[in-house]
Amino acid sequence: MSTDFHRHTRPDDVQQPEHTPAQPNKPESFAEVALRLGGASADEAKRTGVLDTADDEVEALFAPRYQTVNSPVHRAVWEKDNATEDFASLPMTSSPSVSLVVEQSLNIVRKHRDEKTLFGDDGKITNKVIAELGTVGYWGLLVDRQYGGSGASMREFTDMITRMATIDPTVAGLASVHGCIGAVDPVRSFGSQEQKERFLPKLADGRTLSAFALTEPGAGSDLTALKTTAVLDGDDYVVNGEKLFITNAVPGRTIGLVCMIDNVPSVLVVDLPATTDETFSLNRYDIYALRRAHNNGLIFRNFRVPKENRLMPAQGDGLTIAYHGLNLGRVSLCANAAGAMRWMLSEMLPWAAYRETYGQPIERRELIQRRVGRMAGMIVACDALSAWCSDLLDQGYRGEMECIIAKIFGSEMQKEAAIELFMKTHGGRSFLKGHLFGDNVHDFLAPCIYEGEGEVLGMAFFKSMVKHHGKQYFEPIGQALHDLGVSKPNPLNPKHAWALRRPLMKYAGWFTRQTIRPARWTDAGVSDSKLRRHVRFARKYLSGSGMRVSSTMRTYQLKLADRQCRMSALSLEIQSAVVMLVTALYAGRSGDAITRQAADVICRELRLRIEGGKPTDQDFRNVTRLGARIADEAHLAEGNAGGTGWSALTGVQSGRIMMPYK
Repeated sequence: MSTDFHRHTRPDDVQQPEHTPAQPNKPESFAEVALRLGGASADEAKRTGVLDTADDEVEALFAPRYQTVNSPVHRAVWEKDNATEDFASLPMTSSPSVSLVVEQSLNIVRKHRDEKTLFGDDGKITNKVIAELGTVGYWGLLVDRQYGGSGASMREFTDMITRMATIDPTVAGLASVHGCIGAVDPVRSFGSQEQKERFLPKLADGRTLSAFALTEPGAGSDLTALKTTAVLDGDDYVVNGEKLFITNAVPGRTIGLVCMIDNVPSVLVVDLPATTDETFSLNRYDIYALRRAHNNGLIFRNFRVPKENRLMPAQGDGLTIAYHGLNLGRVSLCANAAGAMRWMLSEMLPWAAYRETYGQPIERRELIQRRVGRMAGMIVACDALSAWCSDLLDQGYRGEMECIIAKIFGSEMQKEAAIELFMKTHGGRSFLKGHLFGDNVHDFLAPCIYEGEGEVLGMAFFKSMVKHHGKQYFEPIGQALHDLGVSKPNPLNPKHAWALRRPLMKYAGWFTRQTIRPARWTDAGVSDSKLRRHVRFARKYLSGSGMRVSSTMRTYQLKLADRQCRMSALSLEIQSAVVMLVTALYAGRSGDAITRQAADVICRELRLRIEGGKPTDQDFRNVTRLGARIADEAHLAEGNAGGTGWSALTGVQSGRIMMPYK
């Protein structure tokens, strides 16, 4: 097994085993031990342990220096010496070949949008558009060149996602579904050489789009509840089961199908037949989100799949494969949000200039200026997170904690931008057919659920953060208490004190070192004084988070898993500090004054979220001045009077004002 899992692709010299046997005697994971010792049912502990073990197996795919314990966020919380530059994205670079694919793809979608030929009579992206995008290489951006793709970096890919989302978020989202969580990533990362040669070329040129069939009617976040099975019969696996909410799932496409084989979660790459029959059918339903793409249930009844289509990871099982692509999809969701919010803002500005109340355009009202300024801050923060996370993935990091932050922040900001800022500014016109909000409201909200619901993911983030610390210091204490047969030790009981002496001394040593040793960070290299203050605050908060988290673990001990609200709250504070640090560093190296001002606005808001404070008059002045400045720049750009508008909105087209009044 190679120890370096670089750029989320499997090295070619890694050999796939011919068979991965069931492993019923795997050692208990940290989560299983903690839940069992904490009094959870044997079934809950075992199920959670299965997922925790799958997570461990994904970790093992990466070189140690790129695993979660050595990731920027984990180190910032638990280590005293940290490099500020680990939270800064690298300058954007793009190969000419990738740039050509991106520009041609953008032009195709822009042309069809303008000619109103993007959608068919069924309201879906037309097959013609999908085919045209395939001819220029859109679907093969993340496929290696040797298999007919472009071999784009994740940074190039997420930058494309943001730009495409300003034209049509659905087309951008389909690239993510296909390349990140569809069949592309499983095959390129876990497929044998023969499987790569067989599947990747047609996935690259768009002959077949892909999906990943994981969710079932009774299996969402609890992936241990999978019921779909595949039984080997001669040269085929015979599949029975049902999948639900599968984007891109229509006859003739290629899916990664997660099923149980010999009680082991496994993945089959399946070329769906061109038509349905008694062995394969669709469960069609109306769904408000993703209405411009195909989203269906899949029903298999004695459906046969060639046995050579089974992906065989060198270690782990199908859950390992499923978990691997999630981080790519999560950062892509953040990038998509950055583009969608640009589109919203570009629609807000002309409306705010046109709409008058009491003889004055609403763009001159503080409330509207605050909305414009806040949305600009959200855009910059999503840009920063997308760039940073994709850079980490390109460097070889797993990026689990970082990509969770990007996904949660991006989806929550898009939701807030759509409802609190965009909808309220447009008023009743928001609900007109043909309006950006009315036509896309469910698509703006749905990312809060995609790739993991936000608060559930927040707890997953917290568990990733405490796992190593818990195994080192709290699991030995819990095991000693379990052996004693007590849940709460009595320090005056000699038997208790003796049994706990070693694990408590070990923890006391860590606690003392954390208390005495000061935190040290490398220089931020940020000249803007406001942004530099945000950098200092975020670093200080992160460096003190380890003690706060450990204190919470002491308080709740083995019952921590039941304190979901507390875990969620602590998780959100740490996430906010990370967003603050990443955004300040990103904007601090920008030559655009509005971008820096927008970063200051969102960082002030994040600090208030962490400290539980209320905005001051200065906070209000900062955000409203930013909103007024963006509106003024938009007027200059429109009048061609020497201004260009905010650079982040360059090339973003706004639609017509609906139901104008005289």
